[in-house]
Amino acid sequence: MAFIAFILAWIATYLGIELGKRGKVKIRRLPALDAMEEAVGRAVEMGRPVFDIIGMGTFTDIYATQTVAGLSVLNYVAHLCARLGAKLYAPQASVDVMPVAIEMVREGYLSEGKIEELNVDEQLPYLSGTQFAWASGILGMASRLKPASVIMVGPFWAESMMFAETFDRLGALEIGGTARLYQIPFFAAVCDYVLIGEEIFAAGAYLSGDPLQTGSIACQDWYKIAAIILGVIGAILATAGLPWVSQLMSI
Repeated sequence: MAFIAFILAWIATYLGIELGKRGKVKIRRLPALDAMEEAVGRAVEMGRPVFDIIGMGTFTDIYATQTVAGLSVLNYVAHLCARLGAKLYAPQASVDVMPVAIEMVREGYLSEGKIEELNVDEQLPYLSGTQFAWASGILGMASRLKPASVIMVGPFWAESMMFAETFDRLGALEIGGTARLYQIPFFAAVCDYVLIGEEIFAAGAYLSGDPLQTGSIACQDWYKIAAIILGVIGAILATAGLPWVSQLMSI
């Protein structure tokens, strides 16, 4: 049964990606994405910078997908900052993610014709690969630069509470998003806008426009619908004294 489920999932994923390539997969635009334009505009009006933090994830751990989502958001924010004239800071913690982050930001500034305004060493500094050294470095930068807006999308750990509380005290507009279950409440309690769980993947796919990502997001919804249908049918049949669905699934 597990092998059959794997084959069906593979077929569904392939179909989702093909539909994505044809532009037939649509992802709803989330309110937090509209808020990013508001956040950058606020920074321009106040004459203060924007911070974009993508977390401490890498491309080789189980949080890689969250890191990719954070990079897609970073690219979008870089476009907005270059276009509107806000200064962007994106402190880095991972040596393998940093080159990609730099290229994402560089592409954003280059596309907007503002590449001369980008100072990589100043705006995308490598702080530390150690959790609280990196977090302390960001908080130190924040206390000096006093960002008007902060966007945090990616994998976060205990530092999420430190960031959320400190940026709130500085009066920054906060947009937070993570798929790490235990950190979501900290963002939800303090941030002005929140991307909860899988919403960060939907946001990353929406902003990137990559058919592979949009197709994968569609497939995840199909899997959930199938699981709900099977669960309801199984519950009804079990109540009626016909538990053959549960017996079939246990094969």
